[in-house]
Amino acid sequence: MKKMIFGFSLTACILFVALSAFGAHHGADCPMKDAQPDAMAASADSDVKTFADCKYCGMSREKFSFSRVLIEYDDGTAIGLCSIHCAAVDLANNLDRSPKSIKVGDYDTRELIDAEKAFWVIGGTRQGVMTKQAKWAFAKKEDAEKFIKEYGGTLATFDQVMKAAYDDMYQDTKMLREKRKMMRMKMETK
Repeated sequence: MKKMIFGFSLTACILFVALSAFGAHHGADCPMKDAQPDAMAASADSDVKTFADCKYCGMSREKFSFSRVLIEYDDGTAIGLCSIHCAAVDLANNLDRSPKSIKVGDYDTRELIDAEKAFWVIGGTRQGVMTKQAKWAFAKKEDAEKFIKEYGGTLATFDQVMKAAYDDMYQDTKMLREKRKMMRMKMETK
């Protein structure tokens, strides 16, 4: 895993500079920022109770439990995020900490699974979470293949998904800014 993180270090450094203001604005005072994993109960969805909303975008992790991510760092801290997109932002903003484990919600069962061992699907016709190019995780290869048959996409590894998340970051951020701008304008006209 450390090899993958260092492999993306240049991209991460660029993203860190570009997104540091975003990260500082969204979550610097978040009460659940970097909670201790020992404080989390043993049940499969206790992470949703501990980290109810995503640190970066504020989305409900319970609502998006099929794409949620839980990162535990080697310093004993943990963070819950809504998607692999927001997980990529957090990993880029935390270059001095190494992830001890990264878990992701199984698309079908919503159970947390090891992100590195998951069978990933990139793309397809299903709208992604925080991204134009969807990235879904499955515990079983046959479930990922079934998804691809129904919705399209390509089978991928965790490293390929992380590279795609970083490659997509600029366009995704641009898309999200436009969506939020439209939502603000809509709210102002009411």
